[in-house]
Amino acid sequence: MRRGFTLIELLIVISVIAILVGIALPRFKGMQDEGNIAKSKGELRTLQTAVESYYIHNNQTYPAALSDLTTAKPNIVTAIPDDPFAASGTDYVYTRGGTNNKYYILYSVGPDANGSATISGTNTVTETNGSSCIYVSNMSVDTAP
Repeated sequence: MRRGFTLIELLIVISVIAILVGIALPRFKGMQDEGNIAKSKGELRTLQTAVESYYIHNNQTYPAALSDLTTAKPNIVTAIPDDPFAASGTDYVYTRGGTNNKYYILYSVGPDANGSATISGTNTVTETNGSSCIYVSNMSVDTAP
């Protein structure tokens, strides 16, 4: 009696493994996006707290740029985290606006990497580009389509 596997048996095993990998990869990508969304939301809340702390300690003015948070006195944050959905080394987007720059938006470009948000003339957040951006702000949200 011969020991070992026939060529047919090996091909069947390889094809079953290939099918299982084909099923698992899309699910892994979805889980990775969900993890990055949670990470982004957490980092944005932390940055929002840092921006509000800057406002309290700097004569009721918001920072001109996120990099101002790293040099502020008292020390607020040591480094600005990178947006997990943007190109490598790209920070979250920070924009000020409204009367006397008293409003701001902090956002991530989101899973499709092209989301954005702006401050509208009525001092509300308006998402653009059919956006899937993730954001925090000290303004109300424009719910108009």
